[in-house]
Amino acid sequence: MAVTRRAFLGASAALGTGAAVRGHAKDRKPNLLFILADDHAGYVLGADGNRQAITPNLDHLASEGTRFAANYCNSPVCTPSRQCILTGLLPHAAGVTVLSTPLSEQRDTLAKALRREGASTGVIGKMHFNQPGHPGLHGFDLALTEDVVQQRWMKTVGPAPAFPDIRAKPAWKPFQDPARIWLNAEKLPFPRRYEDMKSTWMAAEAGRFLEEHKDDRFALWVSFQEPHSPYDFPLEWRDRFLPASFPVPRVGPEDAGQIPLIFRDLSPREKQGIIASYYTSVNYLDRNVGVVLDKLRSLNLENDTLVVYMADHGYSLGQHGRFEKHCGYDPALRVPLMFRWPGRVKQGAVVTNFTESVDVPPTLLDLLNAPPLQTQHGQTLRPYLEGRRPARPRAAVFSEYLENEEAYLRTTRWKLIHSSGKRERTDGYKTDHPTPGRTVRLYDLHQDPGEFRNVASQHPDVVAKLSADLLARFRSTHPEAEKEPAGMGLGLHQDDALEWYLRPRDARA
Repeated sequence: MAVTRRAFLGASAALGTGAAVRGHAKDRKPNLLFILADDHAGYVLGADGNRQAITPNLDHLASEGTRFAANYCNSPVCTPSRQCILTGLLPHAAGVTVLSTPLSEQRDTLAKALRREGASTGVIGKMHFNQPGHPGLHGFDLALTEDVVQQRWMKTVGPAPAFPDIRAKPAWKPFQDPARIWLNAEKLPFPRRYEDMKSTWMAAEAGRFLEEHKDDRFALWVSFQEPHSPYDFPLEWRDRFLPASFPVPRVGPEDAGQIPLIFRDLSPREKQGIIASYYTSVNYLDRNVGVVLDKLRSLNLENDTLVVYMADHGYSLGQHGRFEKHCGYDPALRVPLMFRWPGRVKQGAVVTNFTESVDVPPTLLDLLNAPPLQTQHGQTLRPYLEGRRPARPRAAVFSEYLENEEAYLRTTRWKLIHSSGKRERTDGYKTDHPTPGRTVRLYDLHQDPGEFRNVASQHPDVVAKLSADLLARFRSTHPEAEKEPAGMGLGLHQDDALEWYLRPRDARA
């Protein structure tokens, strides 16, 4: 069942006769407030059943709208995932499959589409556009991207004051310092108090934008950097969460060779500190989400604004010995996703059918009555949001990490991970065997939800079926599909065809 019965009954009452228009400004076109987090795993959320996560504002948002509990990202790395969400195209079609690639300004985007509909568009925060922010960038009238935010925030707060009695974290130097330092195993705070933190400043700037556009139609993206490592949080947060209260995820019998070398020397106590730092940063993120939502409420804009919360991808906190994304295990792929729009979106509903992040763009444009993007690889989730079942629920979810020439397909029972093993990755997460050759892994999630035992050799028919489905997804969406060599993919050559699509084709790859 896609939606829990309890949620359905409560939501049905909220969507009764007349509820759809009550409280909405007459003739006003709807607004969009899109809140995006960086590296927020779907399982670190109170509303997801995690009793250790302290996320009251996000939990309340979920209770007021619809939460998608089985939403998966289309790439477990920042830039490809973010540009996929913005363009409605899978990463290989958007032309962004590795971290350093900038999105072409010729691409159509959600911001451009909503600007064409008369909305004032803005973005505040981290977007991984890989170019300086400037007005009009990718359709944003206001483009306070991470470079602009850094400059204006520093100009506002000035140099960090000294806190001689409090140890704070050093400058972030990933892959230069040992992992225990840049992953903040000591759970050290950022050397600022709450009011002077960068994301606190961003939340205030978002409030300023809402104030300035309260009488206009707007589409605002607020993209927080938390809880991305080194898991920033202010000085006042330093005593929240005891590291010892977090169990260290076990490492499976097949994990040793695939654990990145940089994580090999982390002790159990250091791993607990890293996990506690992450949870603290999520708690700080939640506070700033609440600030933005409170501002929307104080301006009496809630009923006229579609609010969306999601993250670019998930994150591993010790599962399989990893502390990052960049892989195909579920912790790195499952992403929080929730929609709220009083009277228009079901209240308190939880959808357990599969959805993908690429489904978000067509859903937004559908709900906001805007024309679709020219090409959309996702499908609208509007039926779920209105208490209906879609005509064709997803039977599987697709994701790709072309930096390592990998792709993933997940059904309710099976997870297929296919890697060419030919490309020496440049993301810093090398293993004992950087180029091991073709690797095909299959996990029976009914028997092995932790994805510890590769059963590919025991189920060749399942591997063949899922591989064919994976290949079909590439063929139906890849801009170079017509160039696939003749005869490739037939019979025993199916894996060769799949790996032809796994090669990154970005200009900087």
